[in-house]
Formats: sequence, C-alpha cells, structure tokens
Amino acid sequence: MGLSSTYPDTFPAHIAIIMDGNGRWAQARHRPRVFGHQAGVKTVRRIVEGASEIGVKCLTLYSFSTENWSRPKAEIAALFNLLREYVEQDLKTLNERGVKIRILGSREGLKPDLLALINEVQSTTEDNTSFELNIAFNYGGRDELVRATRHAMAAGYTEDTLTSEVLESFLDTAGIADPDLVIRTSGEKRISNFLLWQAAYAEFVFTDVLWPDFTKADLEDCIREFQRRDRRFGNLSASEVA
Repeated sequence: MGLSSTYPDTFPAHIAIIMDGNGRWAQARHRPRVFGHQAGVKTVRRIVEGASEIGVKCLTLYSFSTENWSRPKAEIAALFNLLREYVEQDLKTLNERGVKIRILGSREGLKPDLLALINEVQSTTEDNTSFELNIAFNYGGRDELVRATRHAMAAGYTEDTLTSEVLESFLDTAGIADPDLVIRTSGEKRISNFLLWQAAYAEFVFTDVLWPDFTKADLEDCIREFQRRDRRFGNLSASEVA
C-alpha cells in the first residue's frame, strides 16, 4: 500500500514522535548512553527530512521532558550540548529549506546561553512556511497545562470566562494544529506526559524499533497504520450510521 498526501482525511498533516530507545540502543552495543543520544540526533536529521519529503506538514519531537532532570548530571549536560550542536550545525540549512522551528516547554532552569539559542532559533525561522518543526524541550504536558492556566488567570480570565479555546491560546502549541498521529519508538506503550491536551483525538502507533534505528521507511509504515484507522472524533462511523 502506497502513501498519499492527496487526501487530507487519510494522511497525517501533523505527526508527533516520542523518541525512545537511545539508551538501550547504546547498551546493546556496550557503549555509554551518550553514544545512543548522538545516534539519535542523526535520526532526527533523517526523519525531519524524510517527513517533509513524504508530505507531512508539521513534526513535533519529544527531546527532553521535565522528568528528565532526575537523570545523571553528565547525561543531562550531554543532551543539552547535543541540542546546541544540532542547532548550530543545522539551523542555516533548515532555515534555507523554509523550516519554521518552535521550542515547546518551560524556560525555567535553563541557562542564559541556552535561552539565547532558543530565541535565535525561533526568531530566525519564524516567517518560514514550508515545514513546521517543534522540539519539546524541558517539556511536560501537566506542567504546560499549569503554566497555561496561570497565564490565563494573570491575563484576567476567571472560572466564568476561561473556556477551552481560551486555555488553548495559552498553551506552548498555540496556533499549531493538534497532532493527527503520535508515534512512540522502542516498544513502550505510554505517552509519558507528552501533549496531553493536544493528543486528545490523535491516533497512536507504537513500534518496537529503537529511535537510532528508526528510518523513513519505518515512518511510512506508521503512516500506513494510521491510514487503516477509522477516525471518529467521538462520532459514529459511516457504517454505524448506515
């Protein structure tokens, strides 16, 4: 079965991915976890390019969660350095390709140089329209909802005026369409506090492939699985109505 982005009802415009399995990939090769994260960055490059080629319009990647702060300090430092390297090495190319980059998540606890890098990335690419790349960094779905609620209250909204539409406008993803498809690699079957609000009606596909081994072909397989689903959004399917 081939892929087609001609029919928007059967093709995911926005795909979100929980990139899992770097550590186990490295362990299987008797290498440190950082080695797995380095391989994972190469996969990010491969999948960003591949998703765009397939016809996906928006890609959101879960790179560092609010819970990841409990990891060893050396691993956290390595993850931050990998983000810096990815941006420094790829920003020019991504910008030339018309990729708009947005960093989702809390800015609390991030060092000034990293905050400056995030601002540079977003300001450099904010007018691009060819492809959207969202990187969830220092992100947690529950934290996002708490921050959004606080910001809405600070803006003067009350229990009588705070609606779903209002709260959505204060989320990190304000202005971004909800994901159609959420993929998790490595065989784990949970969402780990990722896009709790936005993924309310997304389809989920779990694959045993570890993130460093994930390819464009694997992405296409996940999309084919998505295309076999009957998305109802709480309604009856056509066959049930009949």
